[in-house]
Amino acid sequence: MLRPVTGLALAAALVAPMLGGCGGGAAPLTFDLMALPATGRPAATARAIVVAEPVGIQPFEADRIIVREAGGSLAFLGGGQWADRLPRLIQTRIIQSLENAGRMRSVSRPGDKVVSDYQLISEIRAFDIAAGTGEAVVDISAKLIADGTGKVVAARIFTARVPVAAVDAGNGARALDQALGTVLADMVRWVNGGR
Repeated sequence: MLRPVTGLALAAALVAPMLGGCGGGAAPLTFDLMALPATGRPAATARAIVVAEPVGIQPFEADRIIVREAGGSLAFLGGGQWADRLPRLIQTRIIQSLENAGRMRSVSRPGDKVVSDYQLISEIRAFDIAAGTGEAVVDISAKLIADGTGKVVAARIFTARVPVAAVDAGNGARALDQALGTVLADMVRWVNGGR
C-alpha cells in the first residue's frame, strides 16, 4: 500500500550531491499515503459533501514524519518525509476514499464552489510514532456539519494504532499508512450513515 514517491525521491537524490557543499546530507525518502480502493459497487445517495483541510498543531502542518518520545516531546524522524504537507495529504486521501466508496453525489474541497449538503471538518490529534510503545498512532476528530444551518449533525474521534517494526522512516511511514487506512475505513462508513 505505501510506496516511496520514486520520481521525487530520484530528483532529490540527484540534487543532494549538488548541495553537498552547502551542508546538506543524504536526501530523505518521500512517502505517500494511500486512499481506500474503489469498492466496485457504487450506490450513490443524493448527498454532497465538502471536505475541509484538517487542522493540527504546528508539527503536523509540515511534511515531516514525527516521533513522540515517552516524555511527550515531539521530534522529526530523519531520512523520510511525506509527499505533501500532512493536512493536505490527509484531506486528499479522505476525498479520494469517499469518492472511491461511490456513495456520495459529489465530494469536493471548500474552494471548488460546489453546493453541498454537509461539510466534514477534522483535526489531526496525533499522527506520529509513539517511541515508548513502538506504535504508529493516528487520531483524528471529525465533525459533520449541515451546510445550510451550521449545525453539527455528528461528531466522532477516529483512532488506530499499528505496531512499528523499527523506528525508522520506512517502517514508520508504512505503519502510519496502515493506521490511516483503518481510520479512513471507519470514517467513510460513518460519513455514509454507518454511525
